[in-house]
Amino acid sequence: MTPALNKPLPEIEALATGGVKFTPHAFHGQVVVLYFYPKDNTPGCTTEAMQFRDRHKDFVKAGAVVLGVSRDNMVSHEKFKQTLELPFELIADTEEKLCHMFGVVKNKIMYGKKVKGIERSTFLIDANGVLREEWRGIKVAGHVDEVLKAVKALKKDAA
Repeated sequence: MTPALNKPLPEIEALATGGVKFTPHAFHGQVVVLYFYPKDNTPGCTTEAMQFRDRHKDFVKAGAVVLGVSRDNMVSHEKFKQTLELPFELIADTEEKLCHMFGVVKNKIMYGKKVKGIERSTFLIDANGVLREEWRGIKVAGHVDEVLKAVKALKKDAA
């Protein structure tokens, strides 16, 4: 079941790099930016990860934790994280539990064949584990700044 805006996230558990376990309760008290991307080491995903990396200090300053999610395994994630020097963790959703929960698995056409892939999407979860905003089918350019603006607005509303 896809989480609804302004509703708490259902219980789920996912493993990330750095031995981090993601659950809605694990980050209680912190704003979470959960961004879903198709695949490690691909051009668009690399650009997006680098943009989140380059603005990471601003997200931390605004009280947010950034987590990337794809279907790649932990080994792939660790390499991707190390290569790009990412200061945030990546969730290995190899069983697609989070992907299906957030409804980001879509049919795509690649090289004339129908394949299941991840629709590039970002979700903003407030400090109480409530889904506040979602961006679906996004373009990489300018997206990270838009998310940061929403995080700052959320923080201002909570103050």
